[in-house]
Amino acid sequence: MIDLSQVKKRSTADIAKRIVQDIPDGAYVNLGIGQPMTISNYLPADREIVLHSENGLLGMGPLAEGDDIDEELVNAGKQPVTMVLGASIFHHADSFVMIRGGHIDVCVLGAFQVSVKGDIANWRTGDPKATPAVGGAMDLALGAKKLFVMMEHLTKSGQSKLVTECTYPLTALAAVDCIYTDLATIAVIPEGLLAIDWVEGLSFEALQELSGVPLKRLLKN
Repeated sequence: MIDLSQVKKRSTADIAKRIVQDIPDGAYVNLGIGQPMTISNYLPADREIVLHSENGLLGMGPLAEGDDIDEELVNAGKQPVTMVLGASIFHHADSFVMIRGGHIDVCVLGAFQVSVKGDIANWRTGDPKATPAVGGAMDLALGAKKLFVMMEHLTKSGQSKLVTECTYPLTALAAVDCIYTDLATIAVIPEGLLAIDWVEGLSFEALQELSGVPLKRLLKN
């Protein structure tokens, strides 16, 4: 078993900042419920990234705090948010027209599993205590031009969330372009999974063992 005590894992903020590096200037971006919603707090001031929320908001700003909280202005996860200058509010149906019409450049979703082929399972694990709710994830996974996944690399029991075949109900087939975890950044390419970078204190060989699926190597950390 690999000892991760000396590994400098990425925090949620670190993963969010790493994802922002790969979002092009001028992109329209949807943030899925959970960890991806924190990305709104780390958008660079010198670039234009327009955030879209599936409940009907374009031009979403950082999560709201204190006096900025308006209980009627929330993201898809019902968290209070702010709006940037020029933002617009519209009907839920119009929001899905944007999604299904291919007008979202990047969507960032959380996931329970991602396969080596880029299949994603992110809405149900079979836990009887959990309420299954796919929401707009299927539409987003297929409607966005690029799909990024933000998740922890391992489950609480230490199992890799990267798998040969998803065993949980699928959200979409061959949809994921890149995976961002607390341990690494991994692109999905036709040949499989390509490790782009990984955290300090973790060797590629250790990352390979932890992942439990074949990884190709791009950089030498």
